[in-house]
Amino acid sequence: MNTDSYKALSNYIDLLLDAICVVDKFGRFEFVSKGAERIFGYTPEEMLGRLMIELVHPDDRERTLKTASEINAGAVKVDFENRYIRKDGQIVHLLWSARWSATDKRRVAVARDISRSKKIEARQAALYAISEAAFACDDLEALYQCIQQIVSELMPMSRFAIVLPVGSGESLFFAHNAALTRIEDDCSDCDVLALCAEVMHRSETILLTAVNPSELSPKLRKLAGGTTINWLGVPLKSHSAVIGTLMVQNQPDAAGYSASEVELLEFVSVQIAVAIERKQMLQRLQRNALYDQLTQLPNRDLLQDRLQSALARAQRDDEQFALCYLDLDKFKHINDHFGHQAGDELLQQTAQRIVQCLRHSDTVARMGGDEFVVLLPVVESSGAALQLAEKIRQELNQPFMIADQLLQVLPSIGVAMFPLHSQSVSGLLQYADKAMYLAKKAGGNQVVLSAATTKQPCAG
Repeated sequence: MNTDSYKALSNYIDLLLDAICVVDKFGRFEFVSKGAERIFGYTPEEMLGRLMIELVHPDDRERTLKTASEINAGAVKVDFENRYIRKDGQIVHLLWSARWSATDKRRVAVARDISRSKKIEARQAALYAISEAAFACDDLEALYQCIQQIVSELMPMSRFAIVLPVGSGESLFFAHNAALTRIEDDCSDCDVLALCAEVMHRSETILLTAVNPSELSPKLRKLAGGTTINWLGVPLKSHSAVIGTLMVQNQPDAAGYSASEVELLEFVSVQIAVAIERKQMLQRLQRNALYDQLTQLPNRDLLQDRLQSALARAQRDDEQFALCYLDLDKFKHINDHFGHQAGDELLQQTAQRIVQCLRHSDTVARMGGDEFVVLLPVVESSGAALQLAEKIRQELNQPFMIADQLLQVLPSIGVAMFPLHSQSVSGLLQYADKAMYLAKKAGGNQVVLSAATTKQPCAG
């Protein structure tokens, strides 16, 4: 059977928006209606004689061949979906209905372009996924990972990044930067940040491809470094401002991002910006609830949580831990003679010095005023706890530079051990506090180990 056999019918079917295709038992096109050019980008003459599978998206070829075999065996398919690659390199989503003609030994199929509905579905699914991630993710980094996964399912990419400003300043940093595959002739991070800054400054999308250098301003061509780059940057616009840049990058020799892909990324970027802002706000609220605003140290509530964790671990593993209660001697004198601003600065510098003395697993919290508590969750002995407390005392003995002058405020430190002094959190805090007051009564600037001990069970 040749194309002449279809001429009479083609006068009518060429009016259809759908494409009617006939392939032989080897999968070669024998007839293609005029509607195919709207869908595939090829003229019917260009498609005749070609293997159908050559035009199918590589990721869909295996299941397409499997379905074709089932149809050739007599199955009728009315809802098979797959993707084809158009002549211009774009991907088109198709819905097929097909059956095998046993008489003619050919497969007859009708293809409908459902790309628009697929794009709408993808948009809605992405918006839902981003909104869900904003609630489900524990922190910003987890949210960024989810956003990367969502966007990677919408469009091809070799690199994905979220770039945000540092504080309220103009300098930018990579809040998230993931290289999915190595990119040839990749821009430096400095160039990428400069491009992202330009996106934010303009509050508009920037697309860089191998085919549009002549359309770019000299500044953008310079930022691209004169290399071939396949890069797309979209501003993250919240309800009130541009909060950052969302960027994707692909291999230089890959197809440039299409207008529909740019539009799609712009569409989801609004929801992404809202999700990021929401998570940032929640983390700020959480931090305000758990951290002292002056020193940025954990506050009483967070200390209590970590004390309970240390207690549970020590009881489970039959180990010990220590608490150090610290108070600055004659701190009121600083406030009275140099002002509260100098006192606040002294507390901030004190916090920094204590942190520098500690291990990563230790915690120092501000209890209020000039009182601090240090939790040593892993300590071998009371001697080791006293040694670390002495290290803190010596560090705080160094003069402080406050308001362009050297000031000295010395600490009194009390130490209590679990389970030696108490087997409860409240008891340990009380014993460490009492030991600190003993240090003060003895003249201050001392480390004192609590003298009280819990009653030990008798052996035997």
